[in-house]
Amino acid sequence: MTHEQYDLVVLGAGPGGSRAALLAAQAGMTTALVEQDDLGGTCLNWGCIPTKMLLGATASKPLLDIQRKQKSATGEINFSLNALQQKKDRFIKGSRQALGKQLKQAGITVLTGTGSLAGPHELEVATAEGSQSVTFKKLIIATGSTPASFPGLQADGDCVLDSSHILSLTEAPESLIIVGGGAIGLEIGDLFSRFGTQITIVEALPHLAPSEDADIGEALQKALKREGWTIHTGKRVSSLVTESGNAKLTFEDGTEITAAKALMAAGRVPASTTLQLDKAGVQITSRGWIVTDNQLRAAGNIFAIGDVNGRTLLAHAAGHQARYVVSVISGKYEEDYLPPAMPSCVYGHMEVMRAGATAKELLESGLDVFVSRAALIANPIAQSYGTTQGFVKAVWIKKEESFELRGMAATGHGVSHLIGAATIMVEQRWQQKNIHDIIYAHPTLDEALEAALSAPLEAL
Repeated sequence: MTHEQYDLVVLGAGPGGSRAALLAAQAGMTTALVEQDDLGGTCLNWGCIPTKMLLGATASKPLLDIQRKQKSATGEINFSLNALQQKKDRFIKGSRQALGKQLKQAGITVLTGTGSLAGPHELEVATAEGSQSVTFKKLIIATGSTPASFPGLQADGDCVLDSSHILSLTEAPESLIIVGGGAIGLEIGDLFSRFGTQITIVEALPHLAPSEDADIGEALQKALKREGWTIHTGKRVSSLVTESGNAKLTFEDGTEITAAKALMAAGRVPASTTLQLDKAGVQITSRGWIVTDNQLRAAGNIFAIGDVNGRTLLAHAAGHQARYVVSVISGKYEEDYLPPAMPSCVYGHMEVMRAGATAKELLESGLDVFVSRAALIANPIAQSYGTTQGFVKAVWIKKEESFELRGMAATGHGVSHLIGAATIMVEQRWQQKNIHDIIYAHPTLDEALEAALSAPLEAL
């Protein structure tokens, strides 16, 4: 067994872990990065990036379909999923290699193996060559999360797939059941619908995009039904299995549906079960999320960032937390972690974006909440594309004699491009007097932000 000592060890080489290691090396710390799979983590290899590569490559299909329905164009476009998978794989391989080169140039030791804690200052790394003991002054746990499964609802790799399985298919299934109406389910459903797959999506909560306000989910559902999706909301599933060469889903009421394939996209769970956290005094919740304090500290010299701490399961949240923790470790920052307005998006043809809080969250906090909306049908760019379904919404709270912006949300084609401006507006807590502090270019989708901010307020 070999022994190495470092100022900082980072466990997990996803977006948070990689950024933490690079920032620590820049700050002059001797740094090791431990990863059991591929550099880049879930986001680069099996999640965000491969999904967007495939969605981007096929984005012309729904736009052509709209023009054909409006009788302004004829013809069709066909894609090779196998060819697109090869293109995606080349890009991801190149990105991994580029990240590896960047880490090497920064002087970071990369250890490929499974890490588990042996004490408050020691990590055991099981590699292909044997076990290696690594000691550290500080540790950052950034092991992320994995697809959730439940009794009777496990992906089997045959007809019942998880998000990693389905992004490796080289032929589109004739039909697909998706369990889970969040970002993963919506994006993958959008992708395979472009290949002619008949989509059925099932969400146990009352509406699609359940982390958003109900009006967003309802508008999304209306649009997707028009595109031919079968949608079940507010219905719980008792089992999902491969049977006779198909995926069979059984609802709790006994109703059954079948499809060629099924995707389990009902959430994620922390990748924390094999870390031996108790040996370093790190506590977890009943669901396995690492408990952290106001500085993202899990124990005296151990921090947890990204999905594994359960705060916000987004790659950019992990990156932001990485920057903060390295600043604390290097002595450059002492204040508590107070994240700014958090942006999030669901990508595809019919998108969702949100910056800041939902109206529901603010109402539950006991605040006086108001909303203002603008329909995309009034926007000239939306009209030019024929993508007029959806709206932009501003969420305000009453503050003394004025109103303060606490959230912005939208659903519709291209609304993810509004996220940057919306995040700045919410973070700066604009008031109505600030609406015209900037000029909104005409004609652009950005004008829908102005329209939503300027619309009459509706009390909730």
